[in-house]
Amino acid sequence: MKITRRKAKSPKRGFLDGQMLIAMPGMRDERFVRTVIYVCAHSDEGAMGIIVNKTAGDVDFPQLLVKLNVIPEQERIQLPPDARAVTVLRGGPVETQRGFVLHSSDYYMENSTLPIDDGVCLTATLDVLKAIATGSGPAKAILALGYAGWAPGQLENEMRENGWLHCGADKDLIFGADVRKKYEQALLKIGVHPGMLSSDAGHA
Repeated sequence: MKITRRKAKSPKRGFLDGQMLIAMPGMRDERFVRTVIYVCAHSDEGAMGIIVNKTAGDVDFPQLLVKLNVIPEQERIQLPPDARAVTVLRGGPVETQRGFVLHSSDYYMENSTLPIDDGVCLTATLDVLKAIATGSGPAKAILALGYAGWAPGQLENEMRENGWLHCGADKDLIFGADVRKKYEQALLKIGVHPGMLSSDAGHA
C-alpha cells in the first residue's frame, strides 16, 4: 500500500465521533473508573473508543516494536526521539492483544487509516508503527492496546444513567504526555471540579 502524505478528509460524523467521554464517579464497571475515552466511531450500530489516560503497565514503545518484529533488538537505541516518546496505553478491554494508533492527520494510508475528526486519525496496521520507527510517521501518536466497545444503544443508555459526561477533544487530552492528569483536565474543560460530582445517579 502506498502512503499518501496529505491531510485526511473527515467522514460524516456520528453524534459523539471525535468527542471525549469522561467517567462519572459512580461508574460501576471497574475497567472504566476515572477513564477518559476518545470516541472513534458512534452510530446506530454501536460505538468504539480508546481510553487515553491508562498506561499499559511496564510496556514501552521500543520494547513493543521489537516484540512485534517491527525492528530488531539492536535498533532499539537508534530510534528517533519521537518514537521513543510514544506512550503505550491500555485502550480498553476488547482485543487487548491488538494495537491501535491514534495519530495526527499528517500520516495517512489508503484503506488503512480512519479519519475521525479534524487532525486526528486511527490506524491499526503495522505500517504506521514501521513509519514511526523510521521517523516518517505522524508528528503526534499514541499506541493503545485494545479498545472500548458498546453494542447498539448501550452507550446512550449508560449516558442516560449518568455513567458518562462528554466534552470536545483537544490535542493535549489525546496526545498529552502527562497521562495521570487527563481525567481532571477533561472535567475542568467543561467547568467541573472533580469534588463537585456526586456518585449518585439522577438528573437536575
